[in-house]
Amino acid sequence: MRRLAPTHRRGGFTILEVLVAMGILLVGMSAVIGLLTFGAAMTRNASLKGASASAVEAVVSDLEEGFFPIVRDEATGQTSVGAPPPIENRPVPGHPGLTYSARGTPDPKDTRAGGALRWRVDVEIRWMTSGRSRSRTFTTLLLRQVPFGERLRRELIDGPSPKAGNQTP
Repeated sequence: MRRLAPTHRRGGFTILEVLVAMGILLVGMSAVIGLLTFGAAMTRNASLKGASASAVEAVVSDLEEGFFPIVRDEATGQTSVGAPPPIENRPVPGHPGLTYSARGTPDPKDTRAGGALRWRVDVEIRWMTSGRSRSRTFTTLLLRQVPFGERLRRELIDGPSPKAGNQTP
């Protein structure tokens, strides 16, 4: 029997195997980094949407409290809720850098004898970003009323209501 001389093979990878493995690693890592940046962008988008919803809630809450004035009829001494004056560039409570303007019109579908109870309110929110002024507009319906707490505060703290027909904003 003939014996073959033992061959000494070295263990390890060839340069081609190393290059293929590095290519696969590069493709995988670039996909993971792409997913991370996409996830960060989606998180920022969700955060901005949440902040904008919070700002809209703050505006509507501010309008519900102080949009309609209380007017006093001098002849009878009765108080009632008057027509709202336009609001221009009022700061949004709790959101520095945001301002809003609002204009109310009676809801044409509300045909009550004493005047419309529902008012359509067009609101424009403004802010500055990257040196440019931006704005968004939305519309809401408000009831012509002054909440009890606000009515009490106006009567007791702010003093007597203005006369009917002589409203001040």
